[in-house]
Amino acid sequence: MARYTGAVCRQCRREGLKLYLKGERCYTEKCSVDRRSYAPGQHGQRRRGKASEYGLQLREKQKARRIYGVLEKQFRKYFKEADRRKGITGENLLQILESRLDNIVYRMGFALSRSEARQLVRHGHFTVNGKKVTIPSYQVRPGDEVAVRESSRGKGRFKELAELTHNQGTMEWLEVDRENMTGKVIRLPNRDEIDIPIAEHLIVELYSR
Repeated sequence: MARYTGAVCRQCRREGLKLYLKGERCYTEKCSVDRRSYAPGQHGQRRRGKASEYGLQLREKQKARRIYGVLEKQFRKYFKEADRRKGITGENLLQILESRLDNIVYRMGFALSRSEARQLVRHGHFTVNGKKVTIPSYQVRPGDEVAVRESSRGKGRFKELAELTHNQGTMEWLEVDRENMTGKVIRLPNRDEIDIPIAEHLIVELYSR
């Protein structure tokens, strides 16, 4: 499957804010958004004009795609599913994105970024309800238990993660046992529990054009 393999810091600079795509680096003075707050490229320092309505909608969609690491075809599929569900389409879309296995791993503190979580899932380090899952886009449902495989718990990276995330808070919709490296999805998150700077109604407007 195609995947963006360029410098992720360029994506943050393009959006003009931290998307926390680089894990630990985003919290240090090395963060490129702090050092170069203008857009990347030859004309990045030019004064930006006022964006059109379509431009604003497109930027929100691109921002959401970059935060969750989703390609356009898959993102559109998620939108169609969100539109079919009962409730507010924009909130449904964010709940679907938050339910991806790579995002759940990140939210539980078993990875420092969604890209790292995606890599760890692909390499077979996690189970869902006791079964190994290697698909980052796997939809985790309320009641599902996610765990680091026993054979992986002694690996150096997971020991580092345990130390780095020891005092990290847990989302209210998740239940995490850091000592045993296991977690459970209690329920789907409410909109106010999804801490990403996205105006999802603009994405809905874009796809409804």
